[in-house]
Amino acid sequence: MFERRSALLGFISRLLDLALTALAFPIAYWIRLRVLTHVVGSEVVRPAIYPFWTYWILFAGILIIWFLAGNLLHIYRDIELRNRQQLAGDAAKLIVLGLVALNAALYLFRADYVSRAFILTIAAVDFVLLVTGRVAVLGGSRRLREKLQKFHYCLIVGLGQNARELATLIEQSEPLGLRLIGFVNPGTELPSKIAGLKSQYPVFALADVYGILENHVIDELLFAVGKEELESLEALIDRCHKEGIRTRVDLGFFPRTFPRVHVENLRHIPLLTLGSTPDNELALFAKRTADLLVSALTLIVLSPVMLVLGLLVRLSSPGPVLYKQIRCGLNGRRFALYKFRSMVANADELRSDLEALNEVDGAAFKIKNDPRCTPLGRLLRRFSLDELPQLWNVLTGDMSFVGPRPPLPQEVERYAPWQRRRLRMRPGLTCLWTLEGRNRLSFDRLVQFDLAYIDNWSLWLDLKIFLKTIPHVALGRGAS
Repeated sequence: MFERRSALLGFISRLLDLALTALAFPIAYWIRLRVLTHVVGSEVVRPAIYPFWTYWILFAGILIIWFLAGNLLHIYRDIELRNRQQLAGDAAKLIVLGLVALNAALYLFRADYVSRAFILTIAAVDFVLLVTGRVAVLGGSRRLREKLQKFHYCLIVGLGQNARELATLIEQSEPLGLRLIGFVNPGTELPSKIAGLKSQYPVFALADVYGILENHVIDELLFAVGKEELESLEALIDRCHKEGIRTRVDLGFFPRTFPRVHVENLRHIPLLTLGSTPDNELALFAKRTADLLVSALTLIVLSPVMLVLGLLVRLSSPGPVLYKQIRCGLNGRRFALYKFRSMVANADELRSDLEALNEVDGAAFKIKNDPRCTPLGRLLRRFSLDELPQLWNVLTGDMSFVGPRPPLPQEVERYAPWQRRRLRMRPGLTCLWTLEGRNRLSFDRLVQFDLAYIDNWSLWLDLKIFLKTIPHVALGRGAS
């Protein structure tokens, strides 16, 4: 299915889930009031159930939490490709995460009047409704489409590998209404058939395509040809424009190393955008907003602790309290990174004498038992307390809570071209490989972890890394 239609189906599924969850609330209330109380007994099922209107805040909270949980879990992405078992699994994950968040909120706000039996009943009823609703809507719409013959017809221009790949994807989307009419040969020789497909489709000559557009229902024309052939098909493209036929062009002649391709306008000029880093502006804005709010709150809460740590650093060894170092941030921007000083004051001058002890290959420099560390510095590093001033870097936007660690400029100068892609994401306080153990991984492996994070980035992935970092730091498995 085409991306926009898939997004529309995901949006409809969101609305359906919210409507079914809203319906589950009064049904669960009736079960809790009329069934559980009489079957199990009011002495067992406590606290008592209150009038329905008492729970309107709970009702609104469940809808909001379920909506956010569904987006975090990405259960509405490519929903048309899921089978019944996957749809049931998505509903289960949504409800489990929603229950965890809901119970945390109830505990935080001391909502002891809410019966946990009522909450579990809502979850059970909602699970049944969500699974039934999704299966019924997706399965029912397919059967109705077949009965009414409401299909979306496509014609492919081209006979090469890219054209066959498009045809295969259209065949896979037949349950969703896509139908392939056939192929148009942009050349002169007409092959007898196209191999590798489930069905056999006619191959039309280029001269016949204009008559096909007039005499057949063609919803979309898909061009899967090379650059040279595309130029020769300008008249056909212009004809499609005049008739208002939607036209799509397979960009297979571009290098397929870019996983993200889209068209964006700069005023009136359309620009084809090729990228290999996250480009969801709304999600990135949410990430930055979370960084700003959490860093500001954390700085306020931990300011007494940071004041004490700064005093200890100042009294334990000569030198400044804060260590300032130039690092490379987003797209190579340079910024001043701040840490509590954990080494002797002239540590940078001594680095050249210790290059032979470097335990990491490649551009990075790391020594497990660095002789430049002060006794207090070793303790700070063990629990990552020396990193606390970087909350300021997060607040100012130079860093994020989660992202590739910021490298030194001299390290970046030694990067291979593929390693530089780690600079295309805002650097962070923690990342995937810090949880794995920096000293146990080669530099290339560290970069591969960073690139895997970039390629699979989502707000949910950030949250998982952040939550895993908390026990990692609390147990003293921070930087050494």
